[in-house]
Amino acid sequence: MCACVLPLSDLSGPPELLWDHDPKGHRRSSQCDRLCVAGAHPEMVDTPSPCTSHHFGHYTPKCLSTHRPSVHSWGTEDAWQEKSCRTTIRAENEVEAHKLANNYKFGFRKWKSHVTERPIEDRSDVVKELYSELNFIKPQTGSVMNVGNVIYALVFGWWISLVYVLVSLLMFCTIVGIPYGKLCWKLSGYVLWPFGKALQKTSSLVRRCCIKFPNCEAIPEETDDSQSTEVKESTPLLRSPPPITLDLPLSAPCSQKSRYWCRVSTYVWLVLGYVPLAIVHCLACILSWFMVFTIPVAKMNARLLGNVLLLPPEEIQIRTVRKLPGCETRVLLCCYRAFNWYYYKYTVDGINVFAVNLLSLVIFTLVIGYVDRDNSFVRSEVKFATAVSSIIPLSYYIGMGIASISAQSNFAVGAVVNATFGSITEMTFYITALLQGHRAGSKCYGEIVKAALTGTLLGCILFVPGLCMIIGGCKHREQRFNSRSAGVSSALLFISVGGVFAPTLFSKAYGNLVCEGCSNPSGNNSGPFFCTDCHYDLSENNRSLFLSHIEPLVYTVSVLLPAAYLIGLVFTLKTHSHIYDIHISDGHGHVVSQHDPVVHWSRWRALVVLIVATLLTAACADLTTEHIKPIISYSSVSQNRVIQYTEKQMDYSLDLYTYRVSCMYFIGVTVLAMVPEIPEIVNGIQFALQNNISLSLEVGNCIAVQVCMLQMPLLILFNAVYDVGFVLLFSDLHLWASIFSVILANYIFMDGKSDYFQGTALVVVYLILLALYFFAPSPLGC
Repeated sequence: MCACVLPLSDLSGPPELLWDHDPKGHRRSSQCDRLCVAGAHPEMVDTPSPCTSHHFGHYTPKCLSTHRPSVHSWGTEDAWQEKSCRTTIRAENEVEAHKLANNYKFGFRKWKSHVTERPIEDRSDVVKELYSELNFIKPQTGSVMNVGNVIYALVFGWWISLVYVLVSLLMFCTIVGIPYGKLCWKLSGYVLWPFGKALQKTSSLVRRCCIKFPNCEAIPEETDDSQSTEVKESTPLLRSPPPITLDLPLSAPCSQKSRYWCRVSTYVWLVLGYVPLAIVHCLACILSWFMVFTIPVAKMNARLLGNVLLLPPEEIQIRTVRKLPGCETRVLLCCYRAFNWYYYKYTVDGINVFAVNLLSLVIFTLVIGYVDRDNSFVRSEVKFATAVSSIIPLSYYIGMGIASISAQSNFAVGAVVNATFGSITEMTFYITALLQGHRAGSKCYGEIVKAALTGTLLGCILFVPGLCMIIGGCKHREQRFNSRSAGVSSALLFISVGGVFAPTLFSKAYGNLVCEGCSNPSGNNSGPFFCTDCHYDLSENNRSLFLSHIEPLVYTVSVLLPAAYLIGLVFTLKTHSHIYDIHISDGHGHVVSQHDPVVHWSRWRALVVLIVATLLTAACADLTTEHIKPIISYSSVSQNRVIQYTEKQMDYSLDLYTYRVSCMYFIGVTVLAMVPEIPEIVNGIQFALQNNISLSLEVGNCIAVQVCMLQMPLLILFNAVYDVGFVLLFSDLHLWASIFSVILANYIFMDGKSDYFQGTALVVVYLILLALYFFAPSPLGC
């Protein structure tokens, strides 16, 4: 890996300043954020740089500004930093470089996962083991007696072994299947404890040996005079040459093969023995695959079912593995561990294994939601929970599709895709909820949408950055980011929040104060009145104010906010696109070009996935809004109980009322707001763990800006085309919570440093606001 290096020609001061840093910082730096300069000094690409900052694809080492030499030719510190800190992003290929560059651009959602295939040879031994096919005997240093293997024997091994014993007895009874009975008897012991054992095919055994010559002198070849000095200084006198891999046959294959498919015993085995074992192995594969960390068990069962059990029984033998250092032997099956924590990194065609497994939840949700309409088999609350959870994998697929298309296209196409599909998950839910409320004639759905919009805003401003600061701060102690970049994002959030809540502030300034539940205990009309509910009329009931002032203001704001968003896109993609000129470095100062990177998803495939995921998201959102009715109706039941218990149990009934009716607000600002953003939260945490806190902060800011500048104006446009009663007027709690969150976040981001304490402060404030929503009374009319 490489770090940021400044070309010596760009510095007028002594070059020793580049080395005057804490060497520990090099270990804290990010793997994916270390950038390399393709300059005139490739020999210095490994210079450590302890503090890093990212903004729109540039790498700004803040520590160099503190030790900055005098630069008289440029005049200002900003000019010096702009000149000296332009670097090149290091990536495997051009497509990955485009994806990394898009992460720093305004309007692009941040994506951590790779969109191209990474050569398995270039990955670590831990990752190589994840993708092993379990067909080699490898040198094993640890013991096979560990907790994971014992758990396998208790959870899977005993009942699979029992089925093999029963099948063995059955095959013995058929007489012609005795060879298969013997095989099943041997395999019953193997599947009970397969670790440290190998299944081999006797007809074709091959040993792969790695032969090393440790005590050999490496003599460099004769070269011309221009290169001889360089070779002598860089080549060690004694070194071991690379290991030589040889495939050595252990035994000659059989000259005559029996006709396996012409035997009667083969078909008896396939009918009586293979079928029940296939059912057992399929069940074990499914269970172990969904447990993720036991995927080696799934691979083992798949190889037994697909390879071993379809071979002639006389060609299969089981032997105990002996430790052969430096050698690998190809076999049918050999497994050392049943449990591996690192399988959370496992991908299938570029898709994380958790997203693959959660597709079954989407199918289950659609089946129970549209087949069991009357809730005869599954309760409505369960359907609501599964429908909301199904949005998580669909959001992941949408994000993967957006990143794939953006990385393979120019910036203009990527900006359009991000603007259209970037908010499609949330917009689908909001529109379906408004349509559901319009059909039901209830304004509560509109309040749920406003709560979800505000909850997304609060979560992306407070919770997402705070959580990333806590996790990143626990690993890296203190992280630095570009405070100027954060200031731009904070200013943009101020504009967005100010524009969104401008109609609400206008209504409070010029609206009518309405009081309900008023009484006069004295009986005198001139005496004081006591009212239980006083509020400003922010609805369409005040027709004159709404039609002549508020509604035009709402439409004006809905035009200005997308215009500001469009100006930001033009700035980054057109007028100042030169500052995003990205080159690829191989870590030695040379620009690399890989013309044919293997992408996981082509542009057309990614587009198809986007369309299908959008349709499935619309279906899940429809089920979510349909089965949220019990929560709303539960609130109305609570109001009736308040009236019933007014005289004797006022305190108890009031607490019950507050608890019930707060569910709608609370679910809106938590579940409905943050569940679709879980893939983005995971990306932010991964960036923070790799010491790239800048992108972690930009993850939340990007979503918050899109909520204010795109999603809310689009909802106003939808309401103008099809009137569903959505008005851009928010309650006091939404208003002040959002304004306070933006002010707090701007204060936290001022110094350009972050640690777990600042993250804790943001998360605690977010939890306090959630408590306010939990205990808040229901909106009017709900």
